[in-house]
Amino acid sequence: MERTSIRLGGVDLQSTVMNASGPRSAERGEIFELSAVHGGALVFKSCNIAGLEAPDNLKNRGMEHFAAIAGELVPRGKKVIGSIVGTTEDEFVAVARRLDGAGAAILELNLADEYVAHSLAPFASLEKLKSVIGRVRDAVGCVLAVKLPPKSSFEARALADLLKSSGVAIAVCQNDLPKDLEIDIKSGVVKGKPRALSQAHAMYREGGGQLDIVAVGGINAGRDAYIAHLTGAKGLQVGSALIKEGAGALGRIDKELDALLAENGKKSVSEIIGKVAFSES
Repeated sequence: MERTSIRLGGVDLQSTVMNASGPRSAERGEIFELSAVHGGALVFKSCNIAGLEAPDNLKNRGMEHFAAIAGELVPRGKKVIGSIVGTTEDEFVAVARRLDGAGAAILELNLADEYVAHSLAPFASLEKLKSVIGRVRDAVGCVLAVKLPPKSSFEARALADLLKSSGVAIAVCQNDLPKDLEIDIKSGVVKGKPRALSQAHAMYREGGGQLDIVAVGGINAGRDAYIAHLTGAKGLQVGSALIKEGAGALGRIDKELDALLAENGKKSVSEIIGKVAFSES
Protein backbone atom coordinates (compact mmCIF):
# COMPACT_ATOMS: atom_id res chain seq x y z
CA MET A 1 0.00 0.00 0.00
CA GLU A 2 1.62 3.22 -1.15
CA ARG A 3 0.06 5.28 1.62
CA THR A 4 1.78 3.25 4.36
CA SER A 5 5.21 2.96 2.75
CA ILE A 6 8.03 4.80 4.47
CA ARG A 7 11.75 5.53 4.40
CA LEU A 8 13.14 4.44 7.78
CA GLY A 9 16.74 5.32 8.56
CA GLY A 10 17.29 5.71 4.84
CA VAL A 11 15.83 2.27 4.06
CA ASP A 12 12.71 2.11 1.88
CA LEU A 13 10.00 -0.09 3.40
CA GLN A 14 6.68 -1.09 1.89
CA SER A 15 4.89 -0.50 5.19
CA THR A 16 5.47 1.21 8.50
CA VAL A 17 4.07 -1.93 10.18
CA MET A 18 6.44 -4.76 11.13
CA ASN A 19 6.70 -7.52 13.71
CA ALA A 20 8.42 -6.91 17.02
CA SER A 21 11.50 -8.96 17.76
CA GLY A 22 10.32 -12.06 19.59
CA PRO A 23 6.84 -13.24 18.53
CA ARG A 24 6.92 -15.64 15.57
CA SER A 25 10.40 -14.51 14.53
CA ALA A 26 12.75 -17.23 15.79
CA GLU A 27 12.26 -20.19 13.45
CA ARG A 28 12.70 -20.32 9.69
CA GLY A 29 9.11 -21.45 9.07
CA GLU A 30 7.47 -18.69 11.04
CA ILE A 31 9.75 -16.02 9.56
CA PHE A 32 8.90 -17.20 6.05
CA GLU A 33 5.21 -17.16 6.98
CA LEU A 34 5.54 -13.49 7.95
CA SER A 35 7.36 -12.85 4.69
CA ALA A 36 4.59 -14.48 2.68
CA VAL A 37 1.66 -12.57 4.14
CA HIS A 38 3.13 -9.09 4.66
CA GLY A 39 5.44 -6.90 2.61
CA GLY A 40 6.93 -4.91 5.48
CA ALA A 41 10.30 -5.41 7.11
CA LEU A 42 11.04 -8.70 8.88
CA VAL A 43 12.50 -8.34 12.37
CA PHE A 44 14.43 -11.37 13.57
CA LYS A 45 14.30 -12.51 17.18
CA SER A 46 17.19 -11.08 19.18
CA CYS A 47 20.20 -13.36 18.89
CA ASN A 48 23.68 -13.77 20.29
CA ILE A 49 26.66 -15.73 18.96
CA ALA A 50 25.89 -19.27 20.08
CA GLY A 51 22.19 -19.08 20.92
CA LEU A 52 20.33 -19.22 24.23
CA GLU A 53 18.02 -21.65 25.98
CA ALA A 54 17.16 -19.15 28.73
CA PRO A 55 15.66 -16.71 29.43
CA ASP A 56 12.70 -17.94 27.42
CA ASN A 57 12.00 -14.58 25.81
CA LEU A 58 15.49 -14.65 24.25
CA LYS A 59 15.62 -18.34 23.33
CA ASN A 60 17.32 -18.47 19.93
CA ARG A 61 19.51 -20.66 17.74
CA GLY A 62 22.36 -18.16 17.38
CA MET A 63 23.66 -15.80 14.74
CA GLU A 64 24.45 -18.43 12.08
CA HIS A 65 20.83 -19.56 12.09
CA PHE A 66 19.61 -16.04 11.36
CA ALA A 67 22.41 -15.25 8.93
CA ALA A 68 21.34 -18.26 6.87
CA ILE A 69 17.72 -17.08 6.81
CA ALA A 70 18.82 -13.59 5.79
CA GLY A 71 20.85 -15.18 3.01
CA GLU A 72 17.64 -16.67 1.62
CA LEU A 73 15.39 -13.64 2.07
CA VAL A 74 17.59 -10.72 1.06
CA PRO A 75 18.10 -11.91 -2.56
CA ARG A 76 14.30 -12.01 -2.84
CA GLY A 77 14.13 -8.31 -2.03
CA LYS A 78 13.01 -8.70 1.58
CA LYS A 79 14.17 -6.08 4.07
CA VAL A 80 15.60 -7.81 7.11
CA ILE A 81 16.19 -6.25 10.53
CA GLY A 82 18.59 -8.23 12.70
CA SER A 83 18.23 -7.85 16.46
CA ILE A 84 21.22 -8.42 18.73
CA VAL A 85 21.81 -9.27 22.38
CA GLY A 86 24.96 -10.25 24.20
CA THR A 87 26.89 -10.13 27.43
CA THR A 88 29.97 -8.27 26.14
CA GLU A 89 30.79 -5.57 23.63
CA ASP A 90 32.82 -8.14 21.68
CA GLU A 91 29.74 -10.33 21.32
CA PHE A 92 27.62 -7.45 20.04
CA VAL A 93 30.32 -6.62 17.50
CA ALA A 94 30.68 -10.21 16.31
CA VAL A 95 26.94 -10.72 15.79
CA ALA A 96 26.59 -7.33 14.12
CA ARG A 97 29.34 -8.16 11.63
CA ARG A 98 27.81 -11.52 10.80
CA LEU A 99 24.29 -10.18 10.21
CA ASP A 100 25.60 -7.17 8.32
CA GLY A 101 27.55 -9.52 6.07
CA ALA A 102 24.41 -11.61 5.54
CA GLY A 103 22.59 -8.58 4.15
CA ALA A 104 20.53 -7.19 7.02
CA ALA A 105 19.30 -3.72 6.06
CA ILE A 106 19.08 -2.55 9.67
CA LEU A 107 20.63 -3.84 12.89
CA GLU A 108 18.76 -3.35 16.16
CA LEU A 109 20.91 -3.37 19.27
CA ASN A 110 18.51 -4.72 21.88
CA LEU A 111 19.77 -2.84 24.92
CA ALA A 112 16.33 -2.93 26.55
CA ASP A 113 16.29 -6.51 27.81
CA GLU A 114 17.14 -7.39 31.41
CA TYR A 115 19.54 -10.07 30.14
CA VAL A 116 21.71 -7.34 28.66
CA ALA A 117 21.19 -4.95 31.56
CA HIS A 118 22.40 -7.54 34.09
CA SER A 119 25.52 -8.46 32.12
CA LEU A 120 26.72 -5.70 29.83
CA ALA A 121 24.97 -2.89 31.76
CA PRO A 122 25.00 -0.45 28.82
CA PHE A 123 23.10 2.20 30.76
CA ALA A 124 25.48 2.27 33.71
CA SER A 125 26.74 5.57 32.30
CA LEU A 126 26.55 7.60 29.12
CA GLU A 127 30.20 6.72 28.51
CA LYS A 128 29.42 2.99 28.64
CA LEU A 129 26.47 3.39 26.29
CA LYS A 130 28.60 5.37 23.87
CA SER A 131 31.29 2.70 23.96
CA VAL A 132 28.89 -0.14 23.15
CA ILE A 133 27.25 1.71 20.28
CA GLY A 134 30.50 3.15 18.98
CA ARG A 135 32.20 -0.21 18.65
CA VAL A 136 29.30 -1.65 16.68
CA ARG A 137 29.04 1.48 14.53
CA ASP A 138 32.72 1.22 13.63
CA ALA A 139 32.36 -2.47 12.73
CA VAL A 140 29.41 -2.39 10.31
CA GLY A 141 28.15 -0.36 7.42
CA CYS A 142 24.40 -0.87 7.62
CA VAL A 143 21.79 1.29 9.34
CA LEU A 144 21.88 1.10 13.13
CA ALA A 145 18.93 1.12 15.55
CA VAL A 146 18.99 1.03 19.34
CA LYS A 147 16.16 -0.44 21.38
CA LEU A 148 15.83 1.57 24.58
CA PRO A 149 14.62 0.24 27.93
CA PRO A 150 11.26 1.59 29.13
CA LYS A 151 13.03 3.60 31.81
CA SER A 152 16.57 4.84 32.30
CA SER A 153 18.29 7.36 34.51
CA PHE A 154 19.06 9.57 31.50
CA GLU A 155 16.81 12.27 30.11
CA ALA A 156 15.43 11.93 26.60
CA ARG A 157 17.55 14.82 25.33
CA ALA A 158 20.80 13.28 26.55
CA LEU A 159 19.89 9.93 24.99
CA ALA A 160 18.85 11.51 21.70
CA ASP A 161 22.04 13.55 21.51
CA LEU A 162 24.19 10.50 22.22
CA LEU A 163 22.42 8.36 19.62
CA LYS A 164 22.71 11.03 16.95
CA SER A 165 26.38 11.71 17.65
CA SER A 166 27.11 7.96 17.58
CA GLY A 167 25.72 7.43 14.10
CA VAL A 168 22.48 5.76 15.17
CA ALA A 169 19.62 6.42 12.75
CA ILE A 170 16.72 4.80 14.61
CA ALA A 171 15.54 4.66 18.21
CA VAL A 172 13.14 1.83 19.10
CA CYS A 173 10.98 3.19 21.92
CA GLN A 174 8.02 2.30 24.06
CA ASN A 175 4.61 3.38 22.79
CA ASP A 176 3.49 3.89 26.40
CA LEU A 177 0.71 6.37 25.76
CA PRO A 178 -1.69 7.13 28.64
CA LYS A 179 -4.72 4.85 28.60
CA ASP A 180 -6.99 7.85 29.15
CA LEU A 181 -5.46 9.90 26.32
CA GLU A 182 -8.07 12.14 24.71
CA ILE A 183 -7.19 12.70 21.06
CA ASP A 184 -9.10 13.62 17.93
CA ILE A 185 -7.22 11.68 15.28
CA LYS A 186 -8.62 13.71 12.38
CA SER A 187 -7.11 16.95 13.72
CA GLY A 188 -4.37 15.32 15.78
CA VAL A 189 -5.32 17.45 18.78
CA VAL A 190 -4.76 16.11 22.29
CA LYS A 191 -6.55 17.63 25.25
CA GLY A 192 -4.27 19.58 27.58
CA LYS A 193 -0.92 21.36 27.55
CA PRO A 194 2.11 20.33 25.45
CA ARG A 195 3.94 17.41 27.02
CA ALA A 196 5.72 14.18 26.19
CA LEU A 197 2.98 11.59 25.67
CA SER A 198 5.19 8.52 25.53
CA GLN A 199 8.82 7.50 25.35
CA ALA A 200 8.49 7.42 21.58
CA HIS A 201 7.04 10.94 21.54
CA ALA A 202 9.73 12.26 23.90
CA MET A 203 12.54 10.87 21.74
CA TYR A 204 10.90 12.22 18.59
CA ARG A 205 10.76 15.70 20.07
CA GLU A 206 14.37 15.57 21.23
CA GLY A 207 15.62 14.02 18.00
CA GLY A 208 15.07 17.22 16.07
CA GLY A 209 14.31 15.39 12.84
CA GLN A 210 17.66 13.57 12.87
CA LEU A 211 16.43 10.42 14.60
CA ASP A 212 13.74 8.14 13.24
CA ILE A 213 11.48 6.56 15.85
CA VAL A 214 10.04 3.05 15.90
CA ALA A 215 7.24 2.61 18.45
CA VAL A 216 6.66 -0.76 20.08
CA GLY A 217 3.78 -1.75 22.36
CA GLY A 218 0.04 -1.18 22.35
CA ILE A 219 -0.45 -1.31 18.59
CA ASN A 220 -3.38 -3.66 18.06
CA ALA A 221 -5.42 -1.82 15.44
CA GLY A 222 -5.13 0.80 12.72
CA ARG A 223 -6.23 3.55 15.10
CA ASP A 224 -3.39 2.68 17.49
CA ALA A 225 -0.98 2.85 14.56
CA TYR A 226 -2.36 6.20 13.42
CA ILE A 227 -1.94 7.71 16.90
CA ALA A 228 1.59 6.33 17.22
CA HIS A 229 2.47 8.04 13.95
CA LEU A 230 0.90 11.31 15.09
CA THR A 231 3.12 11.20 18.18
CA GLY A 232 6.29 10.81 16.14
CA ALA A 233 6.75 7.16 15.20
CA LYS A 234 7.97 6.45 11.70
CA GLY A 235 7.86 2.68 12.15
CA LEU A 236 5.67 0.38 14.24
CA GLN A 237 6.52 -2.95 15.83
CA VAL A 238 3.60 -5.26 16.60
CA GLY A 239 3.86 -7.94 19.29
CA SER A 240 0.71 -8.86 21.22
CA ALA A 241 -1.62 -8.85 18.21
CA LEU A 242 0.81 -11.09 16.37
CA ILE A 243 0.80 -13.58 19.23
CA LYS A 244 -3.00 -13.61 19.41
CA GLU A 245 -3.86 -13.62 15.71
CA GLY A 246 -0.84 -14.94 13.88
CA ALA A 247 0.95 -13.43 10.91
CA GLY A 248 -2.26 -11.97 9.48
CA ALA A 249 -2.33 -9.31 12.21
CA LEU A 250 0.31 -7.27 10.38
CA GLY A 251 -1.70 -7.04 7.19
CA ARG A 252 -4.90 -6.26 9.07
CA ILE A 253 -3.32 -3.35 10.96
CA ASP A 254 -1.69 -2.10 7.76
CA LYS A 255 -5.06 -2.13 5.94
CA GLU A 256 -6.81 -0.38 8.81
CA LEU A 257 -4.10 2.29 8.91
CA ASP A 258 -4.37 2.75 5.15
CA ALA A 259 -8.14 3.16 5.42
CA LEU A 260 -7.81 5.82 8.14
CA LEU A 261 -5.27 7.73 6.08
CA ALA A 262 -7.63 7.70 3.11
CA GLU A 263 -10.58 8.70 5.28
CA ASN A 264 -8.65 11.70 6.57
CA GLY A 265 -7.47 12.77 3.12
CA LYS A 266 -3.82 11.74 3.55
CA LYS A 267 -1.88 10.46 0.55
CA SER A 268 1.02 9.26 2.68
CA VAL A 269 1.64 8.31 6.28
CA SER A 270 4.52 10.81 6.19
CA GLU A 271 1.91 13.59 6.31
CA ILE A 272 0.92 12.70 9.88
CA ILE A 273 4.21 11.76 11.54
CA GLY A 274 4.77 13.98 14.56
CA LYS A 275 1.76 16.17 13.79
CA VAL A 276 0.11 15.86 17.19
CA ALA A 277 -1.03 19.19 18.63
CA PHE A 278 -2.39 20.27 22.00
CA SER A 279 -5.59 22.10 22.89
CA GLU A 280 -3.77 24.39 25.36
CA SER A 281 -0.66 26.42 24.62
